[in-house]
Amino acid sequence: MALYGPQARWAMTERSAGALTRDPNNLVIGPSAVRWENGALTIEIHEGDTRLFVPWQRPVRGRVRVFPEALNRVAFALDGKESHIWHCLAPRARIEVEMESPGVSWSGKGYLDHNRGAEPLETGFNTWHWSRAHLKEGALVCYEGERGDGSLFASALRFDRHGVPEPVDLPPIAQLPRSKWRIDRRTRSDIGVAQVRRTWEDTPFYARSELASRFAGEEVVTVQESLDMRRFSSGIVQFMLPYRMPRKTR
Repeated sequence: MALYGPQARWAMTERSAGALTRDPNNLVIGPSAVRWENGALTIEIHEGDTRLFVPWQRPVRGRVRVFPEALNRVAFALDGKESHIWHCLAPRARIEVEMESPGVSWSGKGYLDHNRGAEPLETGFNTWHWSRAHLKEGALVCYEGERGDGSLFASALRFDRHGVPEPVDLPPIAQLPRSKWRIDRRTRSDIGVAQVRRTWEDTPFYARSELASRFAGEEVVTVQESLDMRRFSSGIVQFMLPYRMPRKTR
């Protein structure tokens, strides 16, 4: 759970297998849960935030509801062995956020995807860059990077208003300034130019940003992320991770 702004909260707790239960409609991990309910993906959050060098946690509690405007049933392999699978379930969605702690709420546009794999990400990839933009009809997602064996991959998918994906030509590369942690960032844009409007997440190995760019002839707001798994695997980052990502048995 990443909440930005004046009442920012950040929670990412690793839990053991004993904290997990699931069935076709529910996924429960510790005190938090995800379920399909009346056509919406409902996410119940009961966690505590983590801050470096702060020993106590503030509660992070609330509910997020994701209403897909379209559903895509097609998943994509990111490597030849199909060890890493990416699935954009809802390229466009509407969301409702009701947080009890902190007390904030809003509604707006959303997106839902997930990654799954048969090996650690740091084994399969050195870097990746991802971006997504809502279009007047549908959405466009660009995904590219370097695999662990040094080979490169890149693709652009346009999803129509029904969620059906279609590969399209990759727009030109738009270089972005490095993050404060010196993470290389890259995106795609019709004219090869994009502007960083805000950087929401800036860590030693990962950056998430909001961009102004252009896709399919439309001026769009783009969500972009860059990941450096070589940085992630470094000794200093591995030493720091448990302070940011606590590990609990339940």
